[in-house]
Amino acid sequence: MGWGWGYFCHNKYFIFLLYLAAVVEIVTKEEFLLEKIKYFKLISQGAVFIYPTDTIYGIGCDATNEAAVKRIRSIKQRSSMPFSVIAPSRRWVSENCQLSPEGEKWLGRLPGPYTLIFRLKNKSAIAAAVNLGGNTLGIRMPEHWIRGVVAELELPVISTSANITGEPYMASIEDLDDSIRQKVDFIVYEGEKQGKPSTIVKLFEREVEVVER
Repeated sequence: MGWGWGYFCHNKYFIFLLYLAAVVEIVTKEEFLLEKIKYFKLISQGAVFIYPTDTIYGIGCDATNEAAVKRIRSIKQRSSMPFSVIAPSRRWVSENCQLSPEGEKWLGRLPGPYTLIFRLKNKSAIAAAVNLGGNTLGIRMPEHWIRGVVAELELPVISTSANITGEPYMASIEDLDDSIRQKVDFIVYEGEKQGKPSTIVKLFEREVEVVER
């Protein structure tokens, strides 16, 4: 059976995915979980990867790996401003961040589409490149299966949008900047996302500040 122009027009999205798969490994949730030992090893060795959340797609790595975090800064062209992390557990947050009573209340709202910014009390819990030596840390715990992956890893994972700084964020594979695609180790893809970046809640001052994005 011949493949005419009509076939290619009708299946251009499929062909686009084949093109991407030829240059970077793209896996589904099921494929990732089936071979999670392989991917956990890659992450522990410094892999940088794109993953879905409850809001948009993020780009991440082991947040304790200085070289890997610096790779993400280079990929995103982001030399300033701190990164947030997906925390492996509430216990990890309590052990490494200063929690006020109001902070405890907000932590109780997780998982959810929030980035909670706490004062960091254990700077050795993350690589210095995460918050550039600052004294605060943004915490995410998405309402999404990726949270279970991070919990199983028992490591914080960088949580930042998969885009060049200042450019549109990634909601589908077609949004992904080509320069980013060429520099990540693998992509976990589950289709187009309908969310928006998480709400920021600043919990390190006396007054709580909520910033919608």
